[in-house]
Amino acid sequence: QVQLVESGGGLVQAGGSLRLSCAASGGTFSNRPMAWFRQAPGKEREFVAAISWSGSTTNYADSVKGRFTISRDNAKNTMYLQMNSLNGEDTAVYYCATARTRWGLPRGRDEYVSWGQGTQVTGAS
Repeated sequence: QVQLVESGGGLVQAGGSLRLSCAASGGTFSNRPMAWFRQAPGKEREFVAAISWSGSTTNYADSVKGRFTISRDNAKNTMYLQMNSLNGEDTAVYYCATARTRWGLPRGRDEYVSWGQGTQVTGAS
């Protein structure tokens, strides 16, 4: 099973930007869709964005559409999340995950089988 490690989190002023990375090792990466989820204190883990195995198709939650961009580099076994115009509502632990199957862009947590340990993003209000 693939191991995932997120990095790039931190504290950012309102309107600022961050780029998260998710490095994969030890298993299949390039033939699975991947996604970013986030979990704020006291809330359930929620879908942020997903990308197909080829990188040609993406899907975003309404709350981040137009501000966040998901991408992947299969040659480097790495996925990214570029986050712009951050604010306090984006404060959460961000997790990357690989999908259970090769096709589609699922949004449900149960559709993902491998998860990273998470990276904290704090957006100042």
